[in-house]
Amino acid sequence: MRYLLRRLGFYAIAAWAALTINFFLPRLMPGDPATALFARFKGRLSPEAMAGLREAFGLTDAPLITQYVTYLGHVLRGDFGTSVTYYPQPVSEVIITGLLWTLLLAGTAVILSFAIGSILGVIVAWWRGGWADTLLPATFAFLGAFPYFWLAMVALYVLGFRWGMFPLGHAYSDDLSPAWTWTFIVDVARHAALPIATVVVATLGGWMLGMRNAMISVLGSDYVALARAKGLPPRRVVVRYAARNALLPNVTAFGMAIGFALSGSLLTEIVFSYPGQGYLLVQAVRNQDYPLMQGIFLVFTLAVLGANFLVDLVYFWLDPRTREVGS
Repeated sequence: MRYLLRRLGFYAIAAWAALTINFFLPRLMPGDPATALFARFKGRLSPEAMAGLREAFGLTDAPLITQYVTYLGHVLRGDFGTSVTYYPQPVSEVIITGLLWTLLLAGTAVILSFAIGSILGVIVAWWRGGWADTLLPATFAFLGAFPYFWLAMVALYVLGFRWGMFPLGHAYSDDLSPAWTWTFIVDVARHAALPIATVVVATLGGWMLGMRNAMISVLGSDYVALARAKGLPPRRVVVRYAARNALLPNVTAFGMAIGFALSGSLLTEIVFSYPGQGYLLVQAVRNQDYPLMQGIFLVFTLAVLGANFLVDLVYFWLDPRTREVGS
């Protein structure tokens, strides 16, 4: 249990550091949200209204420590301020809408890539030297060398524009409204299939190679040799003894992969005009919407930290050695 408490303390400190950086970042940038919003109104705001906007965005003349404490209190309540781009809509409402689409895209892609890559890694390691071991790692390592957005543009042009197999963009058809109906769900899945596939293809090779190398190492272990000597079925040897222990390095890397997938999905969303955090971030940068940028960066940081803590919990369950050390 002490192991989990130490990890929880580490992530709490990391979250505090992210909050602090997020507080100072917009104050180091040129301009401010109130000025950007003033420009949108083409100067038709009185000085009193301008002062009210600056106060609404937390840009007061109060001491920096006072602003910092106020900022922490607002964040703990889920109040990230008001969006300039979607004024007067709160940033939290804007982020939630885009976050759901990003989680659908990035979350599904990471889980599929991890699962398929790990399974393929077990297969090519068990039958190493065969055609699968020769062809699959080289193919997916080659595809993984290309950036997400490049694969996305090629897939969109060939499979979407030239062959018409997939929609060209957005999350669902324009003639549909969001609803829990099979028509809408199928349409969303059809629009998400190609973006998810590009992220999976770009990341699958790393999972497969990592699992293959770990499996080859584990298959040479004494306990695996003993299991074979006892006459256990090959399937049980692979699944029960070899694959479970070989999976530990991949599980450790899973949390970091979520961060890479989120950053990669931002570019993929832009290519496919997918209404997730990538689209919102582009709009925020164009409009100097610092509160929205702050909210997006903070949500991504906390999501990665939370995912890594969940990975630690899974690792704690899979590897008895962590329980022995932490007890």
